[in-house]
Order: sequence, then structure tokens, then C-alpha cells
Amino acid sequence: MSISPGLRCGAALLLFILWTPTLAQGQGDGPNPTLGRLPDDARAALQAAWARHPAAEVAGRELSAAEARARAAGQPVYNPEIEFGAERADVDTVEAGASLTLDIGGKRRARSAVGAAELEVARAHYALARRDFQQRWLSAWFATGTASERAEIANRQLALIERFADLAERQLRVGDVSTLERDLALLAREEARVQSATLMGQAAQARAAMRIAGGDPAAVAPDASGVSFPQPLRIDDAAVLALPEALLAANQSLAAQARVVSADRDRRADPTVSVRGGQVDTGFDTEPVIGVTLSIPLYVRNDYRAEVDAARGDADSLAAQIRVVELELKAQAQQSAEIYGALLDAWKQWQASGAGATNERAELLERLWKAGELSTSDYLVQLKQALDTALAGAELRGELLRATLDHRSATGHLDEWTGMPPVSGDSIP
Repeated sequence: MSISPGLRCGAALLLFILWTPTLAQGQGDGPNPTLGRLPDDARAALQAAWARHPAAEVAGRELSAAEARARAAGQPVYNPEIEFGAERADVDTVEAGASLTLDIGGKRRARSAVGAAELEVARAHYALARRDFQQRWLSAWFATGTASERAEIANRQLALIERFADLAERQLRVGDVSTLERDLALLAREEARVQSATLMGQAAQARAAMRIAGGDPAAVAPDASGVSFPQPLRIDDAAVLALPEALLAANQSLAAQARVVSADRDRRADPTVSVRGGQVDTGFDTEPVIGVTLSIPLYVRNDYRAEVDAARGDADSLAAQIRVVELELKAQAQQSAEIYGALLDAWKQWQASGAGATNERAELLERLWKAGELSTSDYLVQLKQALDTALAGAELRGELLRATLDHRSATGHLDEWTGMPPVSGDSIP
């Protein structure tokens, strides 16, 4: 069948315009300076997943232990001691006494400060564990949605190819197509079946990964259609420095500084005051005995200065680490904004580049093939290109979803985005 060059070019131009799919119409938002938010069902599913996940229990119990240690650190350093004694000899003696070491060096206050600082370190660890869980859960959810969408596209394409293969069989019987063209259609059908099975397997793997991450694929819609894509957020240094990593580094530094003070206080000798009383029986007379003693340890063989120096070295190291962490977090925030902005622009261009459903494009291709304006090989190639384009669009949206997550997390707005409450006693499962 002969096709004029002009007609072939016109058909190709028409197909080029109609090939570019617009996926998920209405899913991407226009410019929006606000933060946006996750859909309510995703928020509820995420919060429920964290509440029942073993990682939440581990982090919560570690925080509870830190709270107990903080309370213990605020208790008095020394307890009183009592003693009783009796001796039968030429002179019988009976004594009772009590002693108490006095904390005049400020050890209790210093240890209480260490406990309070270490409690804040534990809170930062809890926030970090919860943040990491949110990232894993949302990444798995987005990956599940992307894989499911790609599998659905492949299944729709398989249905179209199977219909075309059946049509080619009928066309062969009436002599409208050659055996070679029929064989090409059958080969394309088998290729589409393999691709559909592969993408279905990838979707199953994504659902399994979500279950491993603590999510339930059946508890929330996999397509994430309610996620909005506003403009990149302004980098707020205060929000970045409130990230769990920054809080952890800062509180570790404060705890180390408190341990320096505590180690220095431990070098101060605390006196022990003892009071005792009793009686002495000589056989002829009984005399009362009262005594007071004061003892002070002498740090002459070990003045514990090395412990102070070691604690100070740790504090200096952790203070320097704060600056490293701050630089890394600010760089990550800026990088996330750039990546998110680039993908957002690409997604908007994608949406604006064309329109039309896959079935409609397939019907157009089929009409052109029936009219003899497309060969069977051209039809199959162009249909395959349409499929690849649709799959690429789904992947692009998946990348944008992951970039949205990274951007919200890196700029310190993840909890606000997901609706997680601030880390406190009430928010611990």
C-alpha cells in the first residue's frame, strides 16, 4: 500500500501532538506559596502506623528511661548511715551513731543538669526516629502509588494490543493485511504481556516494601492524588536548625558541657559528719559517751583532673560538631529546594505539553492503520512510544512526590505537613 509523503508527514505530526499524555489531570497544583498538606487519609494512616510500629515502642521506652534517669540525677547524692556496736570485755561498751556526707561541692545540682541535658538528647533521638519512620513510610507509599500507576498503564496498553492483535487476525482472513503484519501484532502482544507482568510484579514488590516500612497498602489510596505541589519553600534557618539532627547535636553538646561541670564538682571533697553516743560499763559505774567526728577525703594520690580534661575534650569536639551539622543541614535544605523546583517545573511543562487519553490515541492510531495511512510496524512503534511516554510521566510524578517529601523534611516542615504532634510526653505512644 503506497502512502504519499505529505500524508505520512501530516499523520506523524498529528500523532506527535496527541502522543504526549497528561497524567493525573488536576493532581498538580499551580503556584501556591503555602506549605500544602497530605490528604487526611494519608495523615491518619501514617500516624496510626507509627503508633503501632515497634520502632515507636523502642523510642518511647528509651525516652521513658531517660526521664527516669533525669529524675534519679536530681536526687540527693548521699544517704545517711547508721551504725550500732557493742563490746563485752573488761569494760562493756554499747554505741549507736549516725553519719551523713554533706554535698557542699554542688554535685547534686551538677548531676541534675547532666540528667536534664541527657533527657533532651533522648527527646531528639525520639524525634529523629519518628522522622526517619515518616520518611520510610511516605517513600514506600509514593513508590507503591507510582508502581501501581505504571502497572495500570501497562494493563491498559495490553488490552489495546490484544484488541489490535485480534483485529489483525480478522484482517488477515479477509486479505487486508499480510501474514508478516499479523505476526508483528502477535509478537507485540506477547511483548506487552511480558511488560505488564513485569510491572505488576514491581507493584507487588512496592506493596511488600510498604508493609515492611510499617504501612498497610489497603489503608490508604496508593495514587497519592491528593498531594499538592506548591512552590518551593523559603529556606528558614530557624526551622532548619530545629531539625532533629540539629537538636541532637546541640543537646549532646549541652550534655557534654554539663558533664564537664559534674566532673569538676566530683573533684571537690565532701565532708562526712558523724555523731555517736553510748555508754561504758566498767562494772563499778556506767558512764555516757558522746562523740562527733568530721572526716574529709584527701585527693592526693588521684585528684581526678584527667576525668575533667576528658570531659572537656568531649565537649569541645561536640561543640565543633554542631557547626558541621548546621552546614550540612543548610546545604541539604538548599539542595532539596533546587531539586524540587526543577522537578516541579518539569511536571508543569509535562502537563502543559499536551492532552488526550491513551485509549483515544490508540483509537486514532487504529483508524490511521485501517485507512492504510500507517503500516503495522509504524502503528506498533508509535503505540509503544505512547506507552513509554505514559510510563515516563508516571515516573516523573513519582520523582516529584519523593522530592516533595525530601523538601518538606529538609526544610523542617515534615511534621507540619504530616500532622504529627510535637515530641512531648503526650505524643509518645
